[in-house]
Amino acid sequence: MPENDLALLTEAARDAGEIAARYWRQAPKEWDKPDGAGPVTEADLAVDEMLRTRLLAARPDYGWLSEETEDNPARLSAKRVFIVDPIDGTRAFIAGEKGFSHALAVVEDGRVIAAVVYLPMADRLYTAVTGQGARLNGDLIAVSAQQVVHQASILSAKHALAAEHWPQGVPDVKRSFRPSLAYRICRIADGSFDATMTFRPAWEWDIAAGALIAEEAGARVTDTKGAPLAFNAPHPQAPGLLVAPPALHKAFLQKLGS
Repeated sequence: MPENDLALLTEAARDAGEIAARYWRQAPKEWDKPDGAGPVTEADLAVDEMLRTRLLAARPDYGWLSEETEDNPARLSAKRVFIVDPIDGTRAFIAGEKGFSHALAVVEDGRVIAAVVYLPMADRLYTAVTGQGARLNGDLIAVSAQQVVHQASILSAKHALAAEHWPQGVPDVKRSFRPSLAYRICRIADGSFDATMTFRPAWEWDIAAGALIAEEAGARVTDTKGAPLAFNAPHPQAPGLLVAPPALHKAFLQKLGS
C-alpha cells in the first residue's frame, strides 16, 4: 500500500538527515562530476548508500533510480521504483546553507504514489500519498489562490525569465530562488509562492517527489508545454517543468503560447 511506502520513505529520509548533519559545515570531501553535471560530496554518496541498502532491503522487488547510483535498466521492468535524490541542493550543502533536501518517491506505472521531501536542517518534512492530500510536518497544506500572472511570485533560476521563452513578453512577476528544486516545488505546494518553472531538462530525481506533493496540495504539474509528466523513463528527464495552481498554470501556458 502507498501508506506503507510513505512510512518507509519518511523513516529513511529522517535517517538521511542524520547522516547529512554529520558532514554539514564539516568541510566534506567534494569533487565535480563529469560532463558538467555539478558537484558531489562524500555526504551525497553516504546518504545514497544508506537509502539504497535500507529501501531495497525492505522492498527487494522495487526498482532503483538515484542521482548518485549508476543507472540499471532493470528498473524499467519493475512495477514500482524508488526515485531518489540523496541530497538535492548539493551546492547549498557545500556552502553550509540549510536549503538542501532529501527527495524520495515511489513510482508505480509512471506515476508517483508516495513522496517525501525533507529539509533536515530546517526540520521541514513534506509528505504525500496519492489521494490523501499533502502535508508539512503533519499538517495539511494547499497551494495559493493566485490566478493572475502579473501578481504572481515565482521560485526559479534567472533563466526562467529569459526573453527567448516568452513570445508575448517576459511576465512581470516577483522572482525568488531556492537551491533545491524539490524544495522549490514544495514551496508552491504549501502556498508560500505561486509558481515554479524551468525550461531546462529536469532530472526525475529532482522532481518526482515534489510533483506528487504539489499535485496533492492542489497544483497542476506539467512540462512547460502543458503535457503531463511520466516517471521511470529510459532517459529519466522531463523537458522542463511548470507547477502552479490550476488557473495560474493555465495563464502561464497562455503567456508561453502553449
